[in-house]
Amino acid sequence: MNSTSNSSLSNTFIMKSLKEKALLVQVLVGILLYVNGLMIFTFLKKETFRDTRYILFAQTLFVDSSFMIFADLTLLCSAYQLIIHNISCYVFCTVMSVLSICSPVTLVAMCLERYVAICLPLRHASISSPKNIINGLLIVWGVSSVIPLFVFIGSFAYTPPNAMNSYVVCSIEVMLQVKWLADTRATSQQLLFVIMLCIVGSTYIKIMIAARSASATNKKSTYKGLRTVILHGIQLILGMMQFITPYTEMSLWKIDVMLFLNVRYSNFILFWILPRSLSPLVYGLRDKKFYYALKYYAFCGVFVVSKHKVRDIKISRRKRC
Repeated sequence: MNSTSNSSLSNTFIMKSLKEKALLVQVLVGILLYVNGLMIFTFLKKETFRDTRYILFAQTLFVDSSFMIFADLTLLCSAYQLIIHNISCYVFCTVMSVLSICSPVTLVAMCLERYVAICLPLRHASISSPKNIINGLLIVWGVSSVIPLFVFIGSFAYTPPNAMNSYVVCSIEVMLQVKWLADTRATSQQLLFVIMLCIVGSTYIKIMIAARSASATNKKSTYKGLRTVILHGIQLILGMMQFITPYTEMSLWKIDVMLFLNVRYSNFILFWILPRSLSPLVYGLRDKKFYYALKYYAFCGVFVVSKHKVRDIKISRRKRC
């Protein structure tokens, strides 16, 4: 009787802790979604941001925002034990998986764009044509969809027919009941991570070589591009860590449930949410042109005075004197 009572109290405490953590995440996710939404609005309002660099940046904002919404819904379902239909869970997790891979793949595309702009400036305009931009976006989404669609089809093929009509607390583990499918997914994602890391690393090395041989006028922009690639590399590493953390988490499940929950919550913040908050810092705040436009729309144009207006005010003051 005492053991049953203790177990019930322990489960109640665990569920309460989960709900408190989920509510704290809502504040963080809400702030990041507001910032990303404001940046997407700024991109849509200004025609000057229709080049390759800003289009890829806008896609990153859209993908990161969408992924945060899906990941947050998964966290809430787990915390409040909300159940949905099995097929709906499969579709939900497949879309979330596509978004989770699309974000780092887009970062790699942004690094390649910086490489072309710095190392091949004469070919940048022809490579960044509208047709090539559309083809590049299609390639990014195509590469991002291969592994999730494979897992989706494999899960449907190996799930018993009677289990299809069941209701579950949705998570990616629901789709990975077959061991070989889970192992294939993990191996494919790790291989993709190594390939992307090699591309970013080689891009960094080539831009570094270009920075050393650049003239004094081009050195500043070249080193700025180099720092951008470094930040994208950090984003890539943090973002892809989410594919490795389940292996460390499951080893803690048998040791201590609360330790497992605390580690999983920390991993969720560090490797699911934090990488998605770096995109606004890399381009939204470091890029002066985008920063001024963002500041204008953030304050509704009230506290921002353009450079031309400042110049006109100075000229009129001089004439009065």
